[in-house]
Amino acid sequence: MKSSVLLLATAALALVAPATLPAQTAARVDTVDASLPTQLPRTAIPHHYALNVTPHAERLTFDGTAAIDLEIIKPTRELTLNAADLTFSSARLVPASGAPLTGTSAVNADSETATFTFPKVLPVGTYRLELTYAGKINTQANGLFALDYKNREGKDARAIYTQFEAADARRFMPSWDEPDYKATFDLTVRVPAAQMAVSNMPAASSRNIAGGLKEVRFQTTPTMSSYLLFLGAGDLDRVTKQAAGREVGIVTTRGNGDKAGWALDAEAQILPFYNDYFGTPYPLPKLDNVAGPGQSQFFGAMENWGAIFTFESVLLDDPAITSEAQRHGIFSTEAHEMAHQWFGDLVTMAWWDDLWLNEGFASWMENKATQHFHPDWAADIDRVGSREAAMGLDSLNSTHPVVQQVRTVEQANQAFDTISYQKGESVISMLEAFATPDVWRAGIRRYVATHAYQNTRTTDLWAAAEAAGARGLTTVATDFTTQPGVPLITVGASRCVGGNTVATLTQGQYSVDRRAEVSARPLSWHVPVSASAGGAMAKLVTSGRTAQLSVPGCGPLLVNAGQYGYFRTLYTPQQNNALVGVLPRLSGVDQYGLFSNGFEMSLAGYQPMAAGLDLLGAVPRDANAKVTQYAANYWTDLYDLLEGDKAAQTALATRIRAIYGPRLTQLGFAPRTGEASTDALLRPRLIDTLGKVQDPRVAAEANRLFGAWKANPNAIFGSLKTTWLSVIARNADAATWEAIHQKALSTSGNLERTALYRLLGSTRDEALARRALDLSLTAEPGKTTSAAIITSVAAAHPKLAVNFVLSHLAQVNQLIDISGRSRFMQRLVQGSHDPAFIPILEDYASKNLKPTDRKPIQQVIDRLRSESTQLPRVRSETAAWLAAHPAG
Repeated sequence: MKSSVLLLATAALALVAPATLPAQTAARVDTVDASLPTQLPRTAIPHHYALNVTPHAERLTFDGTAAIDLEIIKPTRELTLNAADLTFSSARLVPASGAPLTGTSAVNADSETATFTFPKVLPVGTYRLELTYAGKINTQANGLFALDYKNREGKDARAIYTQFEAADARRFMPSWDEPDYKATFDLTVRVPAAQMAVSNMPAASSRNIAGGLKEVRFQTTPTMSSYLLFLGAGDLDRVTKQAAGREVGIVTTRGNGDKAGWALDAEAQILPFYNDYFGTPYPLPKLDNVAGPGQSQFFGAMENWGAIFTFESVLLDDPAITSEAQRHGIFSTEAHEMAHQWFGDLVTMAWWDDLWLNEGFASWMENKATQHFHPDWAADIDRVGSREAAMGLDSLNSTHPVVQQVRTVEQANQAFDTISYQKGESVISMLEAFATPDVWRAGIRRYVATHAYQNTRTTDLWAAAEAAGARGLTTVATDFTTQPGVPLITVGASRCVGGNTVATLTQGQYSVDRRAEVSARPLSWHVPVSASAGGAMAKLVTSGRTAQLSVPGCGPLLVNAGQYGYFRTLYTPQQNNALVGVLPRLSGVDQYGLFSNGFEMSLAGYQPMAAGLDLLGAVPRDANAKVTQYAANYWTDLYDLLEGDKAAQTALATRIRAIYGPRLTQLGFAPRTGEASTDALLRPRLIDTLGKVQDPRVAAEANRLFGAWKANPNAIFGSLKTTWLSVIARNADAATWEAIHQKALSTSGNLERTALYRLLGSTRDEALARRALDLSLTAEPGKTTSAAIITSVAAAHPKLAVNFVLSHLAQVNQLIDISGRSRFMQRLVQGSHDPAFIPILEDYASKNLKPTDRKPIQQVIDRLRSESTQLPRVRSETAAWLAAHPAG
């Protein structure tokens, strides 16, 4: 994520004589792994679903029939399936031989199941379960859901889509809604005759029927997990291309096909590349990416096999509002979701414990594809950014292993986090470097070929890599995926011996909130370490508490050269000073890796702030644009940390203006023809950074552009519109806020309209922030935009936003995906450093979340508690460093 079923046609539930049951339901082998966790009785295995669904979009309901070919593997009188928000009007079981049986149904809302009981014990054998049922269409992205929008003519319109990962297929169909229960699906849907319907497979037939409807029957899907089924329908357009012998397409709401070209080109590029990399051609006849209006606070895209779903704001390139960063993001999203077509769809993790097999791998493959097709985008530096994000969470007590324990639906929803994505990506990057790229790819090809259309566990991937020649990989991989936390490599004093730099490495564990505890009892890893000292790179794998390092050359010693290792490094003060001197001459990836490691070590108290600030201050002012972006992020984060110390904040603002003002002058305030893509990315980052510290030139230009924009909506370059308006909105007075509000009301483009509503929440003025919060509970912004306004308010006013949500919790919950409600509070507080939130969050969790489902809240609490002990030192030492290093 960033998620057809043949249905019987009109006579779907007519009595089926045993002889007419599909041949595929004949004798089967139980392929379900009974050792896996399950929330269902292991009495039956589904093999094929035939679904016939009629949505009633105008009243947000649907009804349907399901005919499920299954095998009973243990005698039973009951069949229990997953079902949520479904009601049943009939249930019948047709055995392979004998008379049909009528069943009674009982729904358990708490366990999200429906149990069908029959009048006698059902012996082992093959059956068809026929159900008639009804459900509801949601207004957030769970199950079958509706998205309302303004169409090209400015009229209200509604389209419907499905979102099933992790456990919401049960809101659309009664099913064994667990990934190990793979089956084939046929889907028939009845929609208004003028609409388009889209699913995983191409349509097999379409015919007009009574009531102004048409019936679309889709081709049978391959064997796949329930959460990958998809349906979309509405007033849609589809643009297509041929690539690698397949049709690739982008589906949009009508009139938006002209915004799909960039995404379509990316699809056509990536498909043959992945066919080659995986060694297994994409198996379906077509691959669509379906763009839906609106948004979610918790995901941008979902990898439904053959019919990826992506919100418009993440997929479409609208010249009126799309930034260069968003255009890069379109490619990355395509690369991520298309990687899932193999890693997740063709081969699926057996249970949510191994979710990282889907998400970590797709994140890694996304970066690899970006480096391949766009080497000028500096994706290798973004790879380090993913590692830093992962370590930020992984260094807390409330972290979890990459391979985690998931036992509830809510835990499955919460598993989509930084550890599964970014740590998973970082560990794979490290393992590829350990194995070598060619050997690693050979292992991936073996894994995909061996397990196609099946379910796997993490150990299956290690076995394939080892079999391809990556000897010793399992030992390293197991340490990093079954244990939580971040290794710490402490570098002893180094010396030059015979032209080599030698030093002792001591392994421990890095922690920001349990430093004393993990120092006394650290976990242990086999850590691949690369190092350089002016000569060739040296590599070793630690296998105990200490290791001896010998590196060719006698220059400053850089541990984790190339930045593939997943660990923190603590240098001696002398080594740190030497690295400060050579940092400007290092590669961009090592510059970023070095200053980010040093700064985080200082924040956590492993060394004085001066050590990290010296490294950050050594970043050259003409550094790689991507390195400059990440460095600017650190300075602005530090600016926020100094809130309350006006003198220090002013000194830092002066430094930020001195560093980045000339760089922005060099780039210019507007895009330039033929400029590097990374420069186009850097410009908005510098505008935002300088705007935050009240740079007078940026403020003046923002005011000029705002005046022009009020008269002409095209006065600001589309790629910079959100950036410049963010500077304005942050400092808005009532008149300015209302001007943006009126533009949001009158703008017809859905992408631009949504962006403007989000900006209304970004004001620093508390009274205006309250107006934005009140606006979020009205119908005006749209049901999927309202939560984004609240999140936007939380950036500058977290306490105001949290209090508002707690006061209107029932209303706000209706604006959030069911699967993301427990994480919304975490998101509101993630930018705050105020420990006063700790009791508020604890009270919220105790009243609203089961003890097993509180990890996201606990992660925020752990961070706030840790920061409360470190911030006084961080602020005082930073103020002293700024005083000793005046900007110049």
